[in-house]
Order: sequence, then structure tokens, then C-alpha cells
Amino acid sequence: MLSPVPFQFRHVGTTESLTVPGEPVPDAAGAALQAPGKDGGWPSGIEADDAEITVDMTDADPLNDLKVLFQPKNQGKGAAVRSALSHVTGDIVVIQDADLEYDPRDYMRLLEPILSGQADVVYGTRFYGGGPHRVLFFWHYLGNQILTLVSNVLTNLNLTDMEVGYKVFKSEVLKNINLKSDRFGFEPEITMKVAKKKCRVYEVPISYHGRTYAEGKKITWKDGIATFYTLIRYWLWD
Repeated sequence: MLSPVPFQFRHVGTTESLTVPGEPVPDAAGAALQAPGKDGGWPSGIEADDAEITVDMTDADPLNDLKVLFQPKNQGKGAAVRSALSHVTGDIVVIQDADLEYDPRDYMRLLEPILSGQADVVYGTRFYGGGPHRVLFFWHYLGNQILTLVSNVLTNLNLTDMEVGYKVFKSEVLKNINLKSDRFGFEPEITMKVAKKKCRVYEVPISYHGRTYAEGKKITWKDGIATFYTLIRYWLWD
């Protein structure tokens, strides 16, 4: 499993860091590191297993500063993000799942609300415009909408895609949140805590290339129940 990837690159005087919590997806390790560099380049060819990869994009050649930090075991997305944060030094943190369902070419659109001073947090959304979307499972869509509705009722936000795997934060905001969830509970936990902190939240339409179960999709109805529990838990307690 490819674990969190802090990834930094310069943009108009601001340093961004990318964390990519991974999944056991064949040939995804190298592709998960793709992000626009200074010259629009795309570093590739990196493969790792049960590792945390750090790339400093502030250098002319980002691969010169590649570091691989092996994790003792797979603990889930939330634990991966917490581990990555201890290595992040950028002003902005981009979190992207490493299963290749999300397109790194959407980075700059996601960064824009923060770079322009309008937002503290930006969520991608798969359900409101954006680029190409693969048509897949109705029941997954319905479950997502129900969980997003519950989240909105509890937080008084009007998100369209609470569970999206593409989220961007000012580094100071994310590092000041005490994250506890190890697995996919990261999504409802961070949403609830961002709302409690009264952060300025924006949504940006993104493209989405979903996978089937035959292609490696892992999430099931049990994760939906766990998400509902996590929303209630962090609504009532920190």
C-alpha cells in the first residue's frame, strides 16, 4: 500500500504540500505522484509498498529530494493523513486519494479559492459540474447524498459531496485540528471539525473516474454506517 505522500511545489510565492493516502492499486504508486511542477512537468516512475514518499517540488528536479519512509503497517486513510502532516511544511495542503479516481490536473482549480484569499478549506465535488465523470453505481450515489445531507443538517453547511477524496486546506488550519479517525472516518470528522471552527469553505467541481469492485473499489455499506456514526460522534464530542 502506498501511504501518504507530502508533495510540495511553488506557486506565486506560496508552497503547497500534497498528501496522497494510498490503496493497493496495481501500478498506481508512480501515477499517484503526478502533480504539476514549476514547468508543468509530471514526475513518474516511482514505485513503493507500505511507504510514505516525500517529494520537495521547490527544487528544479523534485526527484532529487525523494525520500521513502516505510510505515510499520497499514492503518487506514485517517492515520495516513496524520502521519503525512508531520512531514508537511507547505502553506497549503492538498489531500488526494491515490486510487487514480481523481485527476491531478484539477489541482490548480482547487487551490485558487485559497490562493485568492477567499477560502480556508476547499472541497472538490463530483456532483456539480466539472470535467468528465464515469457513470457507475446509483446506490453509492444515493448513500453519498444521504450522508452529505446528514452532515449538512449537523454542520449547517451546504456541501454537495462531503465524502469526496479531494480536499484542500490552509496548512495552519489542518494542523490545528486534532484528528483521531484512522480509516475513512477522516472525511466526516474533518468536515465536522472544520464547521465547528467556522472555516470559510468553498467547493470546486472536479472530474471523477470511479472504479468498479472488479477494478479494486473497496468501500461498502458498512463504511456508510461507520460514517453516520462518526458524524454523530464528532457532532456531540470533539
